[in-house]
Amino acid sequence: MAKAERGPRERMVFSAAQLIRRDGVHSTGMRQVAADAAAPRGSLQHYFPGGKTQLVDEAVGWAGRYAARRVPRFLAALPEPTPSGLFAEMVRQWTDEYEAAGFAGGCPVAAATVECAESVPSTRTAASGAFTTWTGAVAEALTGMGVPEERAGALATLMISSLEGAILLARAEQDVRALTTVARELGPLLDAAARQENP
Repeated sequence: MAKAERGPRERMVFSAAQLIRRDGVHSTGMRQVAADAAAPRGSLQHYFPGGKTQLVDEAVGWAGRYAARRVPRFLAALPEPTPSGLFAEMVRQWTDEYEAAGFAGGCPVAAATVECAESVPSTRTAASGAFTTWTGAVAEALTGMGVPEERAGALATLMISSLEGAILLARAEQDVRALTTVARELGPLLDAAARQENP
């Protein structure tokens, strides 16, 4: 959905997520969010009476739901869905962005976790919930492709942890090497888990 089609509240949550993924929580100001969202400054207090913490928490929750909603879309793009294909699509989202637009953006959930996990309990809870939502969607997709249910959650955690670490390395190195490496190296392991269930 284009930014213009969202209401002011939704635009501010979206803008906060985009600014956090680029600049981090501490460098993202409320006025900056309102300006980016083309929302009146007075609406910040109206929609977010809890201030910046509430806005950050909601942006983090939005990011987790966004990532989870992408999983079925990634599967739909594959001619034959496989665990390695799903992971390759998850990685490709980032390699495409970095190759087209540079390495300025990262994951807003990761940024909020790094900056706020110890100092802002509600943001830590929001980040944990966002990762749980995303992991659950990936685990469900893996189960649908024949990965045993008892392994799907662990492999989903491995996929997301590897992706997040590779995003961090890619931004530090200004190179997609880490992303392509995790896709290549994890792919066979993921597909083997599905084949064990469906010999």
